[in-house]
Amino acid sequence: MNLGGDHAAKAPERVTVGERPRPRVDLKAVFGLEAGPWAWTTAVQATIAMTVSFALASLIFGPQIGTLAALGSMTVLYEKKTPYAYRAAALGLVGLGFVAAVTLNSLAASLSPWAAVVSIGLTAGTATWVCAAWRVDKPGTMFFVLVATISTIAPGGLAEVPLHALVAALGAAVGWAVSMSGAPLRARHPEYQAVAGAYRALAALLRSVGTPELDHAQHSASVALAEAWRIVLLGQTRGYRTTSEAARLRALLRWVSDIHLAATQVCMARPTTLPEEAADFADQMALAVADPGSAPDPDSLDELRRGMRPRSLEARLYNLLSRAAQAARRGHDEEEEDNKRTANLHDDRYPALWSSLRSSLTSSDSLIRPTALRMWLTVTLAGAFGLSMGLDHYYWVALTTTAVLQGGNVVLTMNRSVQRSLGTLLGVLGGVALLTLDLPLAAVILLAGLFQGATQLVVGRNFFYGSVLLTPMALMLSYTANPYPVAELAGSRIIDTLVGSAFGMLGALLLWRKASAARLPQAISGVLESTRQCMMAVLDQDVEITEKRRYQLRRDMRAALVNLRGVYESAIGDVPRAASTRPLWPVVVATQRIGYLALAALTQDRSPEPAGTITLQRVDLAFHELIASMEERRTPRLGALPRLPAYPRINMELRALANSMTSAVAQDERAAQQEAERRAQRERRRAQKDVDADL
Repeated sequence: MNLGGDHAAKAPERVTVGERPRPRVDLKAVFGLEAGPWAWTTAVQATIAMTVSFALASLIFGPQIGTLAALGSMTVLYEKKTPYAYRAAALGLVGLGFVAAVTLNSLAASLSPWAAVVSIGLTAGTATWVCAAWRVDKPGTMFFVLVATISTIAPGGLAEVPLHALVAALGAAVGWAVSMSGAPLRARHPEYQAVAGAYRALAALLRSVGTPELDHAQHSASVALAEAWRIVLLGQTRGYRTTSEAARLRALLRWVSDIHLAATQVCMARPTTLPEEAADFADQMALAVADPGSAPDPDSLDELRRGMRPRSLEARLYNLLSRAAQAARRGHDEEEEDNKRTANLHDDRYPALWSSLRSSLTSSDSLIRPTALRMWLTVTLAGAFGLSMGLDHYYWVALTTTAVLQGGNVVLTMNRSVQRSLGTLLGVLGGVALLTLDLPLAAVILLAGLFQGATQLVVGRNFFYGSVLLTPMALMLSYTANPYPVAELAGSRIIDTLVGSAFGMLGALLLWRKASAARLPQAISGVLESTRQCMMAVLDQDVEITEKRRYQLRRDMRAALVNLRGVYESAIGDVPRAASTRPLWPVVVATQRIGYLALAALTQDRSPEPAGTITLQRVDLAFHELIASMEERRTPRLGALPRLPAYPRINMELRALANSMTSAVAQDERAAQQEAERRAQRERRRAQKDVDADL
């Protein structure tokens, strides 16, 4: 099959590279709403969990201790998208983490304030490490540290630590129950949502063909697919995976994976947009995941296929869409013709937790270790500074630092610092106004729950508005746990927030700021190595690609591609180091395109023209040369590429990658030369000043 498109006689045209990501600090970044839905379900669950746990614990243990239950109920905010069977165990671990944070920090606070500072910092660093290694979704570290800080001011000494842990466990249990409440009615809703999300991302990709947004939509679709595979895999419980319903869902997931790779080939070969009917068909498929009756008519694509060669790229794309619609129309009780294709996912259901923790610390290209160390050191130093300066609520300094550092890179951290400071200022005004009313406990419990729900509704769209709503809730819990003069509480909260924001910025600027930029060449090399393995497996006719091997190659390649884009987006926000990262955007795009084309080649029948030994050696040498030149930041000496008639787009992107590397190296050399000239000028001016001083 000619992967270059229908017009094999014409020289293939390369699709234009989209505009690189541009993180900024401006009014839109601070106050604008990000794209996405409002989190109504999470908001309602958070309100119910906090209200019930706070009221129940206050009734049994008193309001001061009851705040710990309110904090423990925040387990409801985690694992919102995972299958219920997995969620039950994962939320249990989150709850244990909350109980451990309460126990450790209550114990430390009973010893001395300095021990509390150390324990809060340790909680922040450990939570960052574990959440990243185990892929715990947002809110991540934030609420572990919030639980830790409030537990340091809970009444009682060393003897009350077991009680604090018990109350926190009660709140965590309530949060667990609320989060699991949908299981009896919609047991497989998370899996259906994940697969439907993959089809919606596919529709967005089809709409982006021939537009500057192509590379960004390609990445988003790949992320959605990777997430869908993870969630469906987690949902394969022993009694469920052999059912016809599970087989149908796996079939739809495999179809959207194949369609995505077929769309990748079309993306690379077509400089103009696709008919809107193709994207609309994918949108209808998203609805059909949960409702077979909503599946589109497979014959509705016949008009688009008319006049096309049967083996052309677009015809294959439409054929796959039609077959996916046929699979979607089959009900749970009907015979599944793709059962053999979907019988085995060739992967472990549960991730190896201990292995994930170990590899996150030992892997040289992982960002988890520097991120966790930055969080631990900065939060500890921020708390120690607040305590040494006599700030009564030093723990709020640590909490603010944690929230700011969760931005990731310098630009995002700066945005979050501004959002946190302004949001807290407005939130304090509202919180103080409520506290001065001397509300009854029932009103405090209800308002705390409502503020928690409102925070979760908006925080995913904008951190500033989330901070405005979170601050009154935190003030109410803090005041209930440890009553304090309201005016002093408000002033302390503002000062602590400003100090914590400043420390968060300093931590982002001074500690491992170059971690992402330093790992970007490794990430590019990693994708190229995975691509080399895929292409050698495809081209070598003597190598048999088993279904398990094919799955592993596709899984590892997709993970490497998603990781590459994540590392670049983190590095581009690490100013001023980002100046050396910007020229690598064309390199990143070409590398991603080669990787996606290699993924697509894995899904095809092998070329009828077998590649000779010399061709295999030249392809292997070309990839090794590109990897070496990337690692050494030098111009690649690629030479003539072997002719690959079945994969012309890969040759094109390999040449584009070599040219992009050459341009990036040239810009680095010019920048280094300019820096050397500036340094020489400074030395000459300094020497002239010394001469003038002697005269």
